[in-house]
Amino acid sequence: MSLAGIFPIDQWNFKSQSILKSIPEEDQNRLYANMTIESYNKGDVIFKEGAVPSGIFFIQKGIVKKYKVDRDGREQIMYVAGTDELIGYHAILSEQRYPDSASAIEDCVIAFIPKEDFLDVLHNSAILSQRLLKNMSHEYAVLTNNISVFTQRTARERVAITLIVLREKYKNEESNEDTINISRSDLSNMAGIAKENLVRILKEFKNLGLLVSEGRKITITNIKMLVEISSYSNKTLKLR
Repeated sequence: MSLAGIFPIDQWNFKSQSILKSIPEEDQNRLYANMTIESYNKGDVIFKEGAVPSGIFFIQKGIVKKYKVDRDGREQIMYVAGTDELIGYHAILSEQRYPDSASAIEDCVIAFIPKEDFLDVLHNSAILSQRLLKNMSHEYAVLTNNISVFTQRTARERVAITLIVLREKYKNEESNEDTINISRSDLSNMAGIAKENLVRILKEFKNLGLLVSEGRKITITNIKMLVEISSYSNKTLKLR
């Protein structure tokens, strides 16, 4: 089921899938000239906070989490990136070290584009520059939205929103499945609540018939009710 008209999913997702889409063939050739493709197993680290960036990463298949670790070793997941999204380019553009870490939530296939090639095309391509600027402006709005959730929403609402966002990342249009495959630790870190509270809320949602679960897998069975619990409504969307 589509979320169109019932939940503003664009307010929660970056749009980096569009950055490399349909760029001129000449730019593509230069960008991909030294590109390498690597497979990552679930849990593998792609880059670490504080490391010096040497290129950007293009997710060809799989789901990746971007996160920060506090002094007690607890993760705060900032964003979950899916197929066709770019990660790692912020540090290159700012000429700084990685501000966060990234690792594979599931088995992934990721292309690596060297920093020099990325910057070369960026400096000579008005299209790529415009798309990056537009995407980063949108990302700011998404991050602002996330901050408001942590400060203004209840734990129950945050879990509902997190499940809706993840459903979109894992959605398989061909099989029409709405199954999320993520650990309870990652899910609680993404929602910003304690794992015990997450388990309690998931049990409640299961009893209400919103989802079914088996191990790491969660299948959403009533997306409309989940949207209602998230406190978004058609009235809210029209007002915005």
